[in-house]
Amino acid sequence: MPATLEPTETALPTLSNDEIARYSRHLILPEVGMEGQQKLKAAKVLCVGTGGLGAPMALYLAAAGIGTIGLVDFDVVDESNLQRQIIHSQSTVGKLKVDSAEIMLKGLNKNVNIIKHNTMLTSANALEIFKDYDVIADGTDNFQTRYLVNDACVLTGKPNAYGSIFRFEGQASVFATEEGPCYRCLYPEPPPPGLVPSCAEGGVLGILPGLVGVIQATEVIKLILGIGEPLIGRLLLVDALGMNFRTLKLRKNPDCPACGTHEIKELIDYDQFCGIAPPAAVGPLEVSSHGNVDASANVIDGIPQVTVEELKARFDNGTAPFVLDVREPHEYAIVNLGVPQIPVGSLPDRINEIPVAKDAEIITQCKSGARSQKAALALKAAGFTNVKNLAGGITAWADRIDPSLPKY
Repeated sequence: MPATLEPTETALPTLSNDEIARYSRHLILPEVGMEGQQKLKAAKVLCVGTGGLGAPMALYLAAAGIGTIGLVDFDVVDESNLQRQIIHSQSTVGKLKVDSAEIMLKGLNKNVNIIKHNTMLTSANALEIFKDYDVIADGTDNFQTRYLVNDACVLTGKPNAYGSIFRFEGQASVFATEEGPCYRCLYPEPPPPGLVPSCAEGGVLGILPGLVGVIQATEVIKLILGIGEPLIGRLLLVDALGMNFRTLKLRKNPDCPACGTHEIKELIDYDQFCGIAPPAAVGPLEVSSHGNVDASANVIDGIPQVTVEELKARFDNGTAPFVLDVREPHEYAIVNLGVPQIPVGSLPDRINEIPVAKDAEIITQCKSGARSQKAALALKAAGFTNVKNLAGGITAWADRIDPSLPKY
């Protein structure tokens, strides 16, 4: 018996003649028909994020005739988004993503009602936002927001059409239904901070979020219509390079604190749960991973943080320390500061290549500061006593020191 949603209204909305013409290919499917299309029109779906996954999800949901689509995001469109976030365009660079997405969605389907939540999703607002929607589609890119979405879905009784992507691989499932497992059943604990790089650090094939996002949209449609076999109790693994699809069976964990024992009765501090410093001025979808911050000094996990302005001044007055770029060679080829380079993953085996004494000052540098923080900790563990991290990495350098440098 396929999973279905309880109707939010007793009477389904009617379809106009224009809508009947628009959705004719749906209407001639017996599994959809007039009633099914009316269910789609009555449905309210929340897309958490309008980035790589949220872009194709929202576009196909609007095209399918979902009556109300909510968008949660407070980031602005950057040119680097356009490689994969197809809901945005060259003309909307610099606009709020929710505004940019609304332009595209309204251009695709004039009948869709767009509700914009120009805010970071937090423990303070998630339950209030979720309560008005039938299905939540999770298009986030960090663990703290995934756990937040999961717990809010369990607490509000909303199914979670989940997807995630990294480099050439993706996952999709449907969590938090009454009969199936939730995200915590699959991942009871988050990985250590910095262990799993974000797409901003590790990259992603631009087409992959389209593939996974459309799978998520498909699951949303199936849930609303009550047809087929949704990915409840199954995790779909996508390998784009091999073009392989595998499905793993998932079981509901009776000891899960969210959907099993129901120990979680309210939303918690998910930054703290994931061991990550709360973001100050970044969106919820691409958050740098850091450890414990010493608020009295610019120190994270015992590693002093150096600003790009401080490093530039050191270069200018001839007192620059040894700077080590810990990015990958293909990133170094895009842009670099002309300093030595050893990838962070190779650092433990190449410590002997560091050409300075163990008490010499060393500043580690990467793209945005996350991997270089990890490298600084590795150097400290290897006996180097004066290691610092370049906060913001070469991206901050391009933003605030040398705007002529390319950003990626």
